[in-house]
Amino acid sequence: MYTTINDCRIYYEVHGKEGGETIFFIHGAPGLGDCRADRKAFAPLEETHKLVFLDMRGSGRSEEKPPYTHEQWAADIDALRKQLNVDKIVIHGGSYGGYMALEYVTRYPQHVSHVMLRDTKPGSDRQDVATKRALEADLPGLTEDELVRMFAGEMRSNQELKSVFFALQPLYTVEYDPVVAKEKIDSIYYHYETHNFAFSVNQPTFNLRDKLPAIDVPVLVSVGRHDWITPVDASEEIASLIPRSELVIYEHSGHSPHLEENEKYVSRVRQFLAK
Repeated sequence: MYTTINDCRIYYEVHGKEGGETIFFIHGAPGLGDCRADRKAFAPLEETHKLVFLDMRGSGRSEEKPPYTHEQWAADIDALRKQLNVDKIVIHGGSYGGYMALEYVTRYPQHVSHVMLRDTKPGSDRQDVATKRALEADLPGLTEDELVRMFAGEMRSNQELKSVFFALQPLYTVEYDPVVAKEKIDSIYYHYETHNFAFSVNQPTFNLRDKLPAIDVPVLVSVGRHDWITPVDASEEIASLIPRSELVIYEHSGHSPHLEENEKYVSRVRQFLAK
């Protein structure tokens, strides 16, 4: 369904138990991501929780309407919270969505009961490590120029963004299936201008390290052992900076343990929220 939030048409879904604890799921990859993968992964939680999924401004089925700043995205999350008449939420964010989960809890701490982070970072560094890993993989259909421009937010079209993202797919999972990867790539809603803003404007200055020690709610930090783009040491650093955090490493996953080891991941989420 759609709603208008801060003058932008936003796509969102609400599922699960009425009156249950509310979890907001924030997807990653601005301009590439949307809420469908989280909707599939976390469906088992519908029995016990109210689940809120949204496509962020400029991504998925939501309207392309700048600004695509962290401040604006956090304000959009909070506006939807208000619209749904929820005082406190659990917030789950994966990858870039983890940035936004951290941005939200540091900006609106009074409205968060728990935070769950998946495969994310406390700041925008480590990009050189990801670039090096991708280049060393010698992926067919990907040039160094394209990779550098993708990370710099200099994509020239939706088609170019699609082509580069497709070439990178073997790095994302432990067990790569080219058929599944092709289906995924063909199903994406591409918004290259959103991606470009996120990577050229937001990412270079993103650093929440100084704010993390002040987070005073339980935080679950999860990461795949073989994540190439947000490596294990990034999650270890987050966990070391947040007093009430716990770290879980999924040994048989890359960037998406909620999909690659779904049953284990959902079970661990249940345990965390039951405390």
